[in-house]
Amino acid sequence: MFQRTCIVLISLLSSFSPQGRAMLNLTFPIPHPNPEDVAQDVHRRVNASVSRRQMLQISEKDQSPAATCFTGNPIDDCWKCDPDWANNRQRLADCVIGFGQYAMGGKGGEYYIVTDSSDDDAISPKPGTLRYAVIQPQPLWIVFPSNMLIKLSQELIFNSYKTLDGRGANVHITGGGCITLQYISNVIIHNIHIHHCVESGNANVRSSPTHYGYRTKSDGDGISIFGSKDIWIDHCSLSHCKDGLIDAVMGSTGITISNNYFSHHNEVMLLGHSDDYLPDSGMQVTIAFNHFGEKLVQRMPRCRRGYIHVVNNDFTEWEMYAIGGSGNPTINSQGNRYTAPTNRNAKEVTKRVDTAESHWRDWNWRSEGDVMVNGAFFVASGAGVEVKYERAFSVEPKSAELIEQLTWHSGVLGVGGRDNNLGMWSRGPNDGEAGFDSFDSGSKKSLTASSIYAIFPFLTAISCFLFLYTRSMTFML
Repeated sequence: MFQRTCIVLISLLSSFSPQGRAMLNLTFPIPHPNPEDVAQDVHRRVNASVSRRQMLQISEKDQSPAATCFTGNPIDDCWKCDPDWANNRQRLADCVIGFGQYAMGGKGGEYYIVTDSSDDDAISPKPGTLRYAVIQPQPLWIVFPSNMLIKLSQELIFNSYKTLDGRGANVHITGGGCITLQYISNVIIHNIHIHHCVESGNANVRSSPTHYGYRTKSDGDGISIFGSKDIWIDHCSLSHCKDGLIDAVMGSTGITISNNYFSHHNEVMLLGHSDDYLPDSGMQVTIAFNHFGEKLVQRMPRCRRGYIHVVNNDFTEWEMYAIGGSGNPTINSQGNRYTAPTNRNAKEVTKRVDTAESHWRDWNWRSEGDVMVNGAFFVASGAGVEVKYERAFSVEPKSAELIEQLTWHSGVLGVGGRDNNLGMWSRGPNDGEAGFDSFDSGSKKSLTASSIYAIFPFLTAISCFLFLYTRSMTFML
């Protein structure tokens, strides 16, 4: 009886309260049922782009724009070869591949123009600032009309359905936080420098136009993905952060991390909260066409549970190891180039963290078509996985030249070379402020009657979910 009551309460209460619906975007992310099919689709798209480029360059004399534009990178070839891309910015949302393929970002929403680089007030941000844009409830495609250095006062908490599109400008985000994606979905972060992020918190921070709350001390991640899904991080340059450059934990899934440049950092990327956190078993992440560059130490990534597809990346430097894990994650490494450091004790690509071989020998860690340089070697494991994942094993060994070609433009795209102008877009009624009204005095009160009513269904639904989850786990045992 209580079980049926919980299901009804979750449905009814979340439908009555907009805030409840937003918070119940929890979504309890569901993994893709056939991850090997997603891996196969990535290879299909790469092969199609490479073949297209080769066909256009059969003749060395062919210097047409089409022949010189295509790189074989299916994401870049999807939008960069459009001479009018600056006026078709939202087409970018159709170019994502891998597990983050459903990330819509702000597609279909208004363009929001960031006209103010300041971040003086984390509770009542000014219209025109980046913080004002990312907390809005509706889809927004956020663009920058000029170069900007945005130094955050506190972590930048996003709402769902947002795209940060830094193309055509030199945009740096640094300071407190930095970017937090917590219990949301559908975010695209593209062409942004993210660096020198430090710990922040012990302060009130706004997360929507109707709510702000007290935030404890943050870790200082570049991008923190917490209980979120359908996330795409593309063509960003990340370095020099206090904790991780990108961390995805607490059941996050449906993530693609592509075309980024990582450098000058110790613990680069963490995927998974802990070895014992079961919801992370459904985490699925594609890591593709990235360049792991100078002054990196470890965690490229470090995985706990989940299915991680590492494909066509260039690992040019590490001090301890490149890919590590614990808690029995699936690591599918295909078509990467691993260049080992000169230290003869750090040639191994992989590391099973704090785990005896008797426990990890059955883990599914596979290397297929990888190029090993300077004595690098990948210690594979897992019995009988060839049959289970044979459809994902269609990638052929890539030449070093092709890997360089696929990752050549990793990181933030510079202005110049190709026409990288901003183009035009439809401005909002207030000429760049997207028609948003500033916060009224009532919205600055953190516990108004409406916010209390919003919190009640959220807490009720959480209690019911924990009850149902406990019962299901009991039946499974």
